[in-house]
Amino acid sequence: MRKQGYAVNGAGLGLRRSFIDEIMQLDHPPIDFIEVAPENWMEMGGRLGKKLQAFSEHFPMLCHGLSLSLGSPAPLDEAFVKRIKHFLDQHQVRLYSEHLSYCSDEGHLYDLMPIPFTDEAVEHVAERILRVQDILQRRLIIENVSYYAAPGRQIDEIEFINAILEKADCELLLDVNNVYVNSINHGYDAKAYIDAINSKRIAYMHIAGHYNEAEDLIIDTHGADVIDPVWRLLEHTYQQHGVIPTLLERDFNIPDLSTLFDEVGHIRYIQSQYRSEHAASA
Repeated sequence: MRKQGYAVNGAGLGLRRSFIDEIMQLDHPPIDFIEVAPENWMEMGGRLGKKLQAFSEHFPMLCHGLSLSLGSPAPLDEAFVKRIKHFLDQHQVRLYSEHLSYCSDEGHLYDLMPIPFTDEAVEHVAERILRVQDILQRRLIIENVSYYAAPGRQIDEIEFINAILEKADCELLLDVNNVYVNSINHGYDAKAYIDAINSKRIAYMHIAGHYNEAEDLIIDTHGADVIDPVWRLLEHTYQQHGVIPTLLERDFNIPDLSTLFDEVGHIRYIQSQYRSEHAASA
């Protein structure tokens, strides 16, 4: 089990412009940290820029990127990485994560495409991560993504991810919902996947809802409430790896804040249960 401390603690919420004013009016919003996509805020001034600055002064802030394109065959956009570094420094961002995917080649693809699970891709992606970390002067955190096809697969997904984590000496944003979605779509054991991860590599976690397209096809939408099997998988993750900071993602069909806070509160409740169990067994 992980022994070192985390950059944040507790339960967080992805910040969306639709509810930023409402949260700012609350004296004590029941969230421990926030997460933003830097591409949506970089170099933004005016009223929204001031609001983000206020949030970063009151809440620990994490960034979850959309455009780094770690698996792309095109050269790494180092100018973009330097812009990211400026934003992270400006807002004292605790952690910066990105999707283990690619979204560009000669141009932007506007989607997160799966990287082939091959040894060659491990080398390619790890080399790019090392360069990103060199520019940022901080560790990059990679997220396991949902995918609907595995072209050219030579090794298992978890073997692919673990190899990159070790070779690039980076960390993992463990998306529990993505593990569940992929386990249904590709027919693997979600708990075994969770168990195969090195606890010390997990920086924080995501949990979200999804859409059931068919009995054997789930679409990762971040547009619905978290379902019971995903909550149970979160519990299993805490049991296996300890209580890890966890953030609720909700990108579409965003409900009122009280509903979001209820789900954040449920994360907190599960965390408290496993902290109590750990304390009792210590």
